[in-house]
Amino acid sequence: MSDFDIIVIGAGPGGYVAAIRAAQLGMKTAVIERESVGGVCLNWGCIPSKSLLRNAEVLNLMKSADKYGISFDNLSYDFGAAIERSREVVNKLTSGVQYLLKKNNVEHISGSAVFETSTSLSILMENGESRVISGDNILIATGARQREIPTMPIDHSVVMNSRDALNSKTIPNRVLIVGGGATGAEFAHLYSSYGSNVTIVELEDRIIPNEDAEISQALTKSFTDNGINISCSSSVESIETNADFAIVSISKNGETSKIECDRVLVAVGVQANTDNLGLENIGLETDRGFVPIDNKMNTAISNIYAIGDVTGKMLLAHVASAQGVTAIENIAGLNPPELDYSIMPRAIYCEPQIASFGLTENQAKEQGININIGKFPFSASGKAIALDKTDGIVKLVVDEEIGEIIGAHMIGSEVTELLAELSITKMLEGTTTELGWLVHPHPTISEILKEAALDTMGEAIH
Repeated sequence: MSDFDIIVIGAGPGGYVAAIRAAQLGMKTAVIERESVGGVCLNWGCIPSKSLLRNAEVLNLMKSADKYGISFDNLSYDFGAAIERSREVVNKLTSGVQYLLKKNNVEHISGSAVFETSTSLSILMENGESRVISGDNILIATGARQREIPTMPIDHSVVMNSRDALNSKTIPNRVLIVGGGATGAEFAHLYSSYGSNVTIVELEDRIIPNEDAEISQALTKSFTDNGINISCSSSVESIETNADFAIVSISKNGETSKIECDRVLVAVGVQANTDNLGLENIGLETDRGFVPIDNKMNTAISNIYAIGDVTGKMLLAHVASAQGVTAIENIAGLNPPELDYSIMPRAIYCEPQIASFGLTENQAKEQGININIGKFPFSASGKAIALDKTDGIVKLVVDEEIGEIIGAHMIGSEVTELLAELSITKMLEGTTTELGWLVHPHPTISEILKEAALDTMGEAIH
């Protein structure tokens, strides 16, 4: 008889949610975590970065206080205090997760797990001792980490990864960020807000290359207007470091230039945390290090499941959580609905924020779908004007025949909080006609969604 009905390896946003759901369904559950519960997201990603971005938001508001008839002398700021606040937020939330695990009678084991067989794990405990436990089902939720790139060796001082940046209490005067995706964009906004001279180097031909081209162009304009330097179609050839600065060689259009900076933040590359799990002991093969799964989160071995970043599906915390619940309910025989990755929300928390799901305009055209496009700018919203947040647009990509939203793309203040309305509309197979008829409270930013929906039919009022 096994020790547990299910063992979850990893207590990140996928693992701890899965463990709690399993316990709710009456399974005897253990979760193994070698670091703090909450994973990268809670400890060194989503949560601390949003805390710091809130500090940047307050700082920028204070810089523009004279617009609102408020003046003061000697504005000063302490980035070290911002870091400390972010760690306090993290500690509060990790304590909350620990409480939830205890409340639901999940056994939390601190240590590193290695497969001995498909039903047993050897655990090197935090105290140095070893323990072997068995489980009828095992769920791999070990996440991913930043991949080491030979031309950009991390020294955790001058050349940093995002974890280093979230723990550094000083703001560099000059910072070069390698990668213009979500992480790079958020740090660019953060550092720029605190007065850094920021340069983004992006390999693709535009920043946030996975987003709609129009949204990318809007963010590029906003960033450059705020003094952020952007070099796209560029690659880092080498980094020479000294005690307190770096010289970065950048190749673009066949020419090489050098940039001197105080810090380099490498925000590209990811690899799955599978190399020390002992997967070879059970014959579970990976694809470039990631664990392949089906729609029920099954791996190639019947009693072993995988969720989250370790699968390489969509490297987002909320996707991991959803996969965790799906995996557990499949194990319990509840036959939950399959996850629809086409409506999985994406969010970037720079200013202006970016939120999206589904197909971009170009992707829809490439697939031969006949579409209508609806747009509405923040500059035409009464609430946005009152808030002095007029930088942004909502863009809807809609199936021309039935009026279904197949893509939603937004840039603007707090658009990450608007996306759920569009996701619900999509999930319930609603149309832009229905969204256009829905009465929104006035004045709100959400009215922009209604106007964009109406615009797909040429019926926008404002």
